[in-house]
Amino acid sequence: MSETASKFIAKSTVKAADLDHRRTINFNIGKYNAKVPEGKQQFTQLLTARERAKNVKWRALETLDQQLEEFELQFTRRGGKVIWAENAQQACDEILKICAAKSCKTVVKSKSMVTEEIHLNDVLEKNGIESVETDLGEYIQQLDGEPPYHIVTPAMHKSKEDVAKLFAEKLGTDPKATPEQLTLVARKILREKYVQAEVGVTGANFILADVGGIAVTENEGNARLSCAFPKTHIVVVGIEKMLPSITDLGLFWPLLATYGTGQQVTVYNSIVLGPKQPNEKDGPQDMYVILLDNGRTNILKNPATRESLYCIRCGACLNACPVYKNIGGHSYGVTYSGPIGKVITPHLQQMDAYKHLSYASSLCSNCTEVCPMRINLHELLLENRYEAVEQGHVSFGERMAWKVWKQASMSRKLMNTGSSKIKNFLINTFVKEWKKNHGELHFPEKSFNQLWKEKHTSK
Repeated sequence: MSETASKFIAKSTVKAADLDHRRTINFNIGKYNAKVPEGKQQFTQLLTARERAKNVKWRALETLDQQLEEFELQFTRRGGKVIWAENAQQACDEILKICAAKSCKTVVKSKSMVTEEIHLNDVLEKNGIESVETDLGEYIQQLDGEPPYHIVTPAMHKSKEDVAKLFAEKLGTDPKATPEQLTLVARKILREKYVQAEVGVTGANFILADVGGIAVTENEGNARLSCAFPKTHIVVVGIEKMLPSITDLGLFWPLLATYGTGQQVTVYNSIVLGPKQPNEKDGPQDMYVILLDNGRTNILKNPATRESLYCIRCGACLNACPVYKNIGGHSYGVTYSGPIGKVITPHLQQMDAYKHLSYASSLCSNCTEVCPMRINLHELLLENRYEAVEQGHVSFGERMAWKVWKQASMSRKLMNTGSSKIKNFLINTFVKEWKKNHGELHFPEKSFNQLWKEKHTSK
């Protein structure tokens, strides 16, 4: 068993027994479940909308090389700069170069899972640059020294009492302060950081090929401030976020809002087309877009798993997953948790180190049912398991156990041979890991085949 698998089992075992955690998560996801049906009412043909969106993403990814080149052409025409990063190291190195050129001491960041993926905050801190998360949930997590718990709701696992206690410890506020009071404290601190920061870093929900822009969706306005206040704006975005046309947003923005938070449309939806132009009043002097691969082409070249790149990071599959709701986001030990994380992480990282994630599923298919892009997530989990075996990432004992099982299952003579005691001994010897969390397996005295023969022979 790999070290990552051992850590996953240890963390998930502890978290699954934490009743307070389960109560908080069920409360927050319960509010989400109550809101989403209201957002869905805006669609007269919801299934058709989802199918159209999936088709758009299919087109975008099947012609991704052309779409990316078109984006670069259009974006650079207005003075923007595009940087192609093959991996996390290249992306971080480029960001450090930009920060050094701008004599940057402070960076403000709006919520971006891709910067969590490349561990940008750690890199900046090690190089003497203060990195401040400006999304309230991310800011809470940063104060607590924790990574985001959820793709959309970074501090979902914390109650208002937990946040009040954290702010009291870190910022000296009243331990009994209300959420409204705590929000005002955070806003005051962050507004000062916007003015101080030389560089703003954001992600992007979508890349728009035809106009050469990026689209950002948020509920707090912090991304707009991170774009507009600092003189330099850096966008770090995965290449799979591509949409062929700006007109596609008319479909994708409502879908993302409904499945992400239950809204009809998110509060702030921005399209950024480049640095400040001569006739514009605000915006950055310089704007860079870092197009990040970091393993995405591994998924793209695999026809069986390619559709996982259709994901728009709404978080719906996490909220629907019974495993996620019991073990939480941090147990996974990876940037992307829940069903979508279990599908893509083995390909973004290493199959051998993260194949265990594909087994952390009940295969109930609820994730597939709720996905706005209709990604067959439960089938892709099975595909990952198959690929792990085909690549040889299984132990000798496991291979032999399945070989014996297959031979026995395909032979009626072997199935009927031997007493139940012998069979029980053999099977329970092979499934030691199973017995850690389950009872022993017991064979009946007679097989169904034997009982059938006895019944019909007696007549």
